[in-house]
Amino acid sequence: MRRVLFACGILLLSASFVQAQVAKKDTGHFVKSEGSFWKQIKTSLDSAEAKPKEEKTKFKVDLSGYDLPQSPDEFTQYWHNPPISQGRTGTCWSFSTTSFLESEVHRLTGQDVKLSEMYTAYWEYVEKARRYVQERGDSEFGEGSEADAVTRIWKKYGIVPESAYPEKPADLPYPDHKAMYDEMHTYLKSLKKSNAWNEDQVISTIKSIMNHYIDAPPTEVTVKGKEYTPREYLSKVLKLNPDDYVAILSLKEKPYWEQVEYEVPDNWWHSDQYYNVPLDVYMDAINSAIRNGYTMSIGGDVSEAGMVSEKDVAIVPSFDIPSQFIDEDARQFRFSNKTTTDDHGIHLIGYLDKDGTIWYLIKDSGSGSRNGKNAGYYFYREDYVKLKMVDFMVHKDAVKDILKKF
Repeated sequence: MRRVLFACGILLLSASFVQAQVAKKDTGHFVKSEGSFWKQIKTSLDSAEAKPKEEKTKFKVDLSGYDLPQSPDEFTQYWHNPPISQGRTGTCWSFSTTSFLESEVHRLTGQDVKLSEMYTAYWEYVEKARRYVQERGDSEFGEGSEADAVTRIWKKYGIVPESAYPEKPADLPYPDHKAMYDEMHTYLKSLKKSNAWNEDQVISTIKSIMNHYIDAPPTEVTVKGKEYTPREYLSKVLKLNPDDYVAILSLKEKPYWEQVEYEVPDNWWHSDQYYNVPLDVYMDAINSAIRNGYTMSIGGDVSEAGMVSEKDVAIVPSFDIPSQFIDEDARQFRFSNKTTTDDHGIHLIGYLDKDGTIWYLIKDSGSGSRNGKNAGYYFYREDYVKLKMVDFMVHKDAVKDILKKF
């Protein structure tokens, strides 16, 4: 009997063990592929087989021993919003001029506003595409433009606060137009092959591309519980008149004391409303305006040996041309041989008299202005502006004596 019971006990234990084995179920989960030796092999081989990259250098002025401005706090400066980055976009013209017009709203009405750079850029692309169709592809479609594009766009489409149409999508750290611009540009170039010059269809396609990347711009904004169209917001809230702003140019290739076309690719609509003046008048106008409380949007060339972003400084080195020899001919020579180009727009917001020299405080949305210790600011010495900054936009009251002569 004991043997039978013992045998039964063994059978029961065996059955329980088998049931326990069958009852256990394994589950799967997702894990990161980390620490694989294959990854170590691949990384090591790629590194060993890679050709050494030659470190590129740029020829820049040595600023050792210079007594340079160190901080924006040293400058007499006027109200402006803190600098922001334009990211990977070619829209410095919109960032700089929007900043300038924000300062103008403050100067004229006392309001502190932050306006949308991308709203202007959106409609500028639309107008570029329209012109591209009308000219059957014989019109510039780039990312760049001019300061007076901003007032032209605002006059037609109005403007909105940045909060209503941010400069970048929330999921990106900086604005980025590369993929959007490439897609629009490729599409427009294809029209030359397809010959599909239907303006409405082209504009609709360009808008759909931008809507995908940066969303459609708002048609109304709410301020203090009241709704406004973008044009109403401009006139009734900001109380800004785009016609009050003028562009001043100084190039010897055009007749002085006439309104002329600024012949650069970014003036893609061929505006001929630039007031062209001699260089001494041009510099006097800048100095008078900034000393009398006006800021300005200013544009020109920033790819020079005297621009040292790590020091936040731009000067003209003597090995380029001694400052005392900078004149209309030196300026025109560089513009004619294309060593002066129209490659960047900035906001001039203040000045400093230092050791008998005028320095200008510059607010800059470009990446170079973040290489130094004063993120978003540069200090331009007067000779740099005199030689390399080709045009500026300012309120007409700042240059009324000049305008009387036209």
